[in-house]
Amino acid sequence: MNQGKYVFAQIIEFIPQRAFDTCVERYNGNNYVKHFTCWNQLLCMMFGQLGSCESLSNLILCIQAHQSKAYHLGFGIGISKNNLAKANESRDWHIYADFAYILIDKARKCCVPNACVELSFEGNVYAFDATVVDLCLNVFWWAKYKKTKGAIKLNTLFDVKKSMPCFIYITEAAIHDVNAMDKLVYEKGSFYVFDRGYTDFVRLYFLSKEGAFYVIRAKKNLKFRRMYSHKSNKEKGVMCDQIIILTGVYTKKDYPDKLRRIKFYDEETDNQFVFLTNNFTLDALEIALLYKYRWQVELFFKWIKQHLKVKTFWGYSENAVRIQIYIAIITYTLIVIIKAQLKSPLTTYEILQILNLSLLDKTPVKELINVPDLQNVKEPFYNQLKLF
Repeated sequence: MNQGKYVFAQIIEFIPQRAFDTCVERYNGNNYVKHFTCWNQLLCMMFGQLGSCESLSNLILCIQAHQSKAYHLGFGIGISKNNLAKANESRDWHIYADFAYILIDKARKCCVPNACVELSFEGNVYAFDATVVDLCLNVFWWAKYKKTKGAIKLNTLFDVKKSMPCFIYITEAAIHDVNAMDKLVYEKGSFYVFDRGYTDFVRLYFLSKEGAFYVIRAKKNLKFRRMYSHKSNKEKGVMCDQIIILTGVYTKKDYPDKLRRIKFYDEETDNQFVFLTNNFTLDALEIALLYKYRWQVELFFKWIKQHLKVKTFWGYSENAVRIQIYIAIITYTLIVIIKAQLKSPLTTYEILQILNLSLLDKTPVKELINVPDLQNVKEPFYNQLKLF
């Protein structure tokens, strides 16, 4: 008798398989493949991400222990450690990168904007930053970073209002962060928030010419000349609000237009911050608030490193590492889509924890992630009559 689908089988129903098949056909991913297709590879890797498998051997052991359920879970036939390792080594990682962006677009459309982000304008806000993932140089010889250390770098554009990554670019760790800015496609009227490590006035001037706005923390050795100042609200932390032009030998050629310079004092951290922007209409406090929201991309890096497998890898080649990272992004995005479509009150981390322990259960996913708040249950009132 049919008792329902496994939780993992219910999860994969949220994946648009036709869109994935289009990505596979684009790069001929299933050429000369008899049994273990790219779809089977994706599901096996996602099962490992959701199940927190520590290694490829651990993943295959868990799958083979439930071999009788492999058909219903979508794994297909021909599952072995050798087949999965070869697939990660040889199949084009662009298949999973393209599909990750398809899911990201879907998630951004169905997600409710973050209520904690309070801004007066309707344009999008993006935070751009990078994080380094350490690798063992003896094993990952292609990822040389220092003499005795290997690493790769995840350059990420993060949608602040939707709390979603919308662009991932993987490079060698030795490549400077500013080079990843060349891969961005800027939206007119949107804000891009950078740390001071991205100070490159040629690239910032190009961003400005594209009709987008930026907020970046200024370096201490910035050479400029003040043209005039706006009235500042020192009681709220705005120490100065100036219109400046750059006077450096090279910077004045790289960025010939005027800039806005804001100095802000943060009472919580007892620090002063100096921001540069090409927006001259927003309130200075809101410019400072935009930079504060940049911290969301740092929280995303922390979340994905702690709860998904992007620090320990199930393959040693560059192709295998890229595939695992993009499938981790696909897994994260899928959880966000499930949370939005089923209107779950739980956080993304709480949903991941529940799914981790329920992959082979047959409880409906909607019941799992819409659990009642047991702490708010009140004892029913009974009008009990007194005997004495």
